[in-house]
Amino acid sequence: MSLDSKQLARIAMLSRLRLEPGQSEQLQQQLNNIMNLADALSQQDTTGVEPLSHPLAVISEVALRLREDEVTEPNSRDANMANAPSRQEGLFLVPKVID
Repeated sequence: MSLDSKQLARIAMLSRLRLEPGQSEQLQQQLNNIMNLADALSQQDTTGVEPLSHPLAVISEVALRLREDEVTEPNSRDANMANAPSRQEGLFLVPKVID
């Protein structure tokens, strides 16, 4: 797929970009290169290829530094609910907006 000048003008308008004539030609070429790369990638057969959790996992084992979930804040429900105009059993009451 390649973009023509009319499509590029629409993209620029939607993106709120003001392009000079020289910029338009350069941007059109760059976007067409990106589209060609995307087309080439979409045509590759990835059957049996496991997804990676990290790009470097192809080279070596990567240990992700994930922390354990733990509560670090005190329970402030009463303080948070103090300014609620309407509440019931610890929940905010709001008007029904969908029938």
